[in-house]
Amino acid sequence: MARTRAEDYDEKRRQILKTSARLFAQHGFTGTSITMVAKACGASKALLYHYYVSKEEVLFDILHLHLETLVETVERAFASTDEPRERLHALSAALLDTYRDADAEHQIQIANLQLLPQDKQDVLRALERRIVAVFAEAIAAAVPSAGQSRTLLKPLTMSLFGMLNWSYLWFRDGRGMAREAYARLATELILSGAERAMAGLEPEEAAPARRPERLTRA
Repeated sequence: MARTRAEDYDEKRRQILKTSARLFAQHGFTGTSITMVAKACGASKALLYHYYVSKEEVLFDILHLHLETLVETVERAFASTDEPRERLHALSAALLDTYRDADAEHQIQIANLQLLPQDKQDVLRALERRIVAVFAEAIAAAVPSAGQSRTLLKPLTMSLFGMLNWSYLWFRDGRGMAREAYARLATELILSGAERAMAGLEPEEAAPARRPERLTRA
């Protein structure tokens, strides 16, 4: 007879994921053993294997849940306003707010995603591309000349991600600038610099680009 699941099965799995994310970020994926995870969770290895059969499965679920949450967050922010500049501000602020309690998940996304098998990487990369596409569409609407350039739109989009994604290395809540204020600062740096950057491009670099993917739910 198959073993029935406890009523708190899903909650236990979420606790395992959060604890594992912290350990993976601190010790690295390869440097963290199932024994370490079990001890941190206050459980036996046998009990841990009831929820997850391998570290690889744990890593995939951490990243899948993290990226799905980010996709839902940015799509909701995109739909919150039709004004292009405010939409980009809303996207940046929503992303940073979602990062508030996810430093460990964000760190292992950057450092450990490539350790998964290719088929699992493909699933996660598709979610990453979805997030990038939402931001690219918002930038293209806020700065039409940049949206029409095959050279500028991607660097602008990835530069904004650089300012937002790597803030976990130095940003501390309650010290200096608030998250929403930093999100607006980063967004305005991109928007304010885009037109000047366009003026400095050679004609062939400013040629029309393929339109970014339209916003539709994945």
